[in-house]
Amino acid sequence: MKAKVYVTLKKGVLDPQGKAVGSALKSLGYNEVKNLRIGKFMEIEFDGSSRQNAEKRLKEMCEKLLANTVIEDYKVEIE
Repeated sequence: MKAKVYVTLKKGVLDPQGKAVGSALKSLGYNEVKNLRIGKFMEIEFDGSSRQNAEKRLKEMCEKLLANTVIEDYKVEIE
C-alpha cells in the first residue's frame, strides 16, 4: 500500500519560514503572492492487510512522530 501524508500548521500558528519565503518571492517580483505557509509532505509505502488497519496505523504514526499535533494538522490519503 502507499499513503500520502500532508502536515500543515494549524490556523493561528505563526509560520516564520512561510513568511520569509513569501517575502523572498515578492522581492523577486511575484507580487501576486499574498500569503504562503510551509508544510510537510510524505509518501509512505508499507505492508497492510486492510484499508481500515492501514488508516489506524497511519493515524498512530502521525500522532506519535510525523506531526506535532499541538501546532500541526495532518491529512492522510491511501492509494
